[in-house]
Amino acid sequence: MNTIVYTLLSISIFFSSCQGTSQTNNSESESTQQKSITPIQTESINGLEKAYFASGCFWCVEAIYESVEGVTEVTSGYSGGHTKNPTYESSNTGATGHAEAVEVLYDPKIISFSSLVDIYFGSQNPTQINGQGPDRGSQYRSIIFFQNDEQKEIVIEKKKALGKKLNRRIAAEITPFQKFWIAEDYHQDYEKRNPYNRYIQNVSIPRLKRFQSKFTELIKNHH
Repeated sequence: MNTIVYTLLSISIFFSSCQGTSQTNNSESESTQQKSITPIQTESINGLEKAYFASGCFWCVEAIYESVEGVTEVTSGYSGGHTKNPTYESSNTGATGHAEAVEVLYDPKIISFSSLVDIYFGSQNPTQINGQGPDRGSQYRSIIFFQNDEQKEIVIEKKKALGKKLNRRIAAEITPFQKFWIAEDYHQDYEKRNPYNRYIQNVSIPRLKRFQSKFTELIKNHH
């Protein structure tokens, strides 16, 4: 009998330990992951810097950042996954681990990385996990890619402050930047070139307008 009681007690302790481990704070595991991967710093181009974000459909995110003063160019692509040379078809399966992302080329003398992060959080539903609006799946998840410790701290603090303000879990992952794969040509400037597309009309343009109404002072030619 004592042997049975001892065995049951041991099993109980084991499962309690496992449960405690599984409930480890997300930010802790996230921090551990960040330490294990060294972020890659991109080179500046004639004083311009690059930043990388994933926030749902890249057609939408590209249009949002391209409307911002100080942003020179935005490129749609894929990042955050584990396969080389991802395509639109392969990333849409969710099997590559990549998310639709954008590369933002900007002038830090006009707009800061910190402001780009504010735009990021302010132009999406920050609590929606694995998607934005009608777009669902890991390929549409929210990610901010940092390239150095300064960027990492900015993102962590802003995410923490937003979570406290909303009293909700913020979905965005904070991930070291490794590689950006440029998407197929037909995805570039998609909203601008396809203004009458049904998705653009019903999802992308309304999202852009909601963002612009909140950040009027940052929009190009807003005067």
